[in-house]
Amino acid sequence: MREKRQPRLRGVGADSALAALAEKQHGVVSIRQLCGPLGYSESAIGRSVAAGRLHRLHRGVYAVGHARLSPYGDCLAAVLACGPDALLSHGSAAWLWGMTKYGPKPLAVSTPVSRRRRSPIKLHRARGLIDEDRALEAGIPVTAVPRTLLDQATTVRFGILQRGIERTEELRLFDLRKVDAMLARNVGHPGHGALRHALELYREPVFTRSELERRFLDLVEQAGLPRPSTGFNVAGYELDIFWPGERFAVELDTFGTHGGPGSFEADRLRQEDLMLVDVGMTRITDRRLAREPRQVIARVADLLKKRRRELRLEA
Repeated sequence: MREKRQPRLRGVGADSALAALAEKQHGVVSIRQLCGPLGYSESAIGRSVAAGRLHRLHRGVYAVGHARLSPYGDCLAAVLACGPDALLSHGSAAWLWGMTKYGPKPLAVSTPVSRRRRSPIKLHRARGLIDEDRALEAGIPVTAVPRTLLDQATTVRFGILQRGIERTEELRLFDLRKVDAMLARNVGHPGHGALRHALELYREPVFTRSELERRFLDLVEQAGLPRPSTGFNVAGYELDIFWPGERFAVELDTFGTHGGPGSFEADRLRQEDLMLVDVGMTRITDRRLAREPRQVIARVADLLKKRRRELRLEA
């Protein structure tokens, strides 16, 4: 998670309560806070603005001491401008959680009720938000990770959505049970289908190892391809599927088979060693074989033809 530094405040005079609150809030305060806990009158706010102690950012939101805000200050100011129940959302929430490297502009904020536009903020109406959809990150009200993923599913390409899910897992923010519970509450949401599809990788395996091998061999037979060897040893490695004539291998991967760092490195070394003895290879996951068996076997057939040409086994 990126370091969350807050700006030091200058020029705020002797109002220590205001300075303390601004320090906690990335340099910004709302008019509700000024007129409420801090006890400012409208005229006192006006004098502070004229004196340069407060700088208007949005209607009812001010920077304290100076207007040079961090990205976190910009985010909180946008949320404060949209009402007490507002949440940073969509791509802005994804940035705050660390799912994406760059925060999109304009900042996106969701509210449970209709509100007037707050230019340049991109305001979203989000019906049915419950406590589980809300979180506080770096002192900023934000949509919880599951809801952020759902909102992202409506605005980004599928590959970016998948990468966002991977980042939440890397950051240990991902909880499949919570995401599934959120999806169950939001069946009609436009991002529902895309997010469910992107989550397939994180569910239980489709096949066991033996089932995956049998399924693949059945597809090879149905496609009229030469029957390969199984468990064939090349360069000290036992290959799942191997065509000796074409010197071509298929590795069958079930979910979690190569999840650890050690296995990840060993897989790369294995592939290099096989390349050095002129063995071509492709990897096929259980998910992919279950989702698109015809496309998988067609690509394998094309790869076998390519190997034959390379080895001058066919014209």
